[in-house]
Amino acid sequence: MRMAEQMNDAMARSVEQNMEAQSKFMETWAETIENSIPDEDAMNESVEAYSRAYDVWMDAADQMYERVADAAEGEDVAFTEFRDIWLRSANEAFKEVMGTTAFAAAQGNLVESMMEMQQQADEMSQDTLERFGLPTRDDVDEVGERLVQLERRQQRVEDKLDRIIEMAEQDREA
Repeated sequence: MRMAEQMNDAMARSVEQNMEAQSKFMETWAETIENSIPDEDAMNESVEAYSRAYDVWMDAADQMYERVADAAEGEDVAFTEFRDIWLRSANEAFKEVMGTTAFAAAQGNLVESMMEMQQQADEMSQDTLERFGLPTRDDVDEVGERLVQLERRQQRVEDKLDRIIEMAEQDREA
């Protein structure tokens, strides 16, 4: 009787976790779609992908129910099986949604926004350094460029000096 109670509790927790995972998954999906505002085809593709992902979650719930029933009938069921079912299901469900055009567009928008924010932060840093009279990246780049030019000039002078020394030695030998 106690084992049946434990199995019922485990099943109830599994169903609750399933619903929570689906809810989080749906929220994430909705945010992604909302932020990218896809065209009708992309929206349909996303809805179909979510439907497939939902089917994956429902299959996982069925598998969980079957394994709980097996355990209630006395079969030795390891709790790691439950974990594995959920991990596999999560991977499959996320693949369904992450492979859509809308998801790709949302990720592109996110990366673009992050790059714009990085650019703004860089500009603010440059302005702040400039106001405090500290060297900015542009200043450091300019100094580096000048240093490279000086090194090239020095190399040309050294090359000419080597030729002059070589000619002077040839004259001395002659």
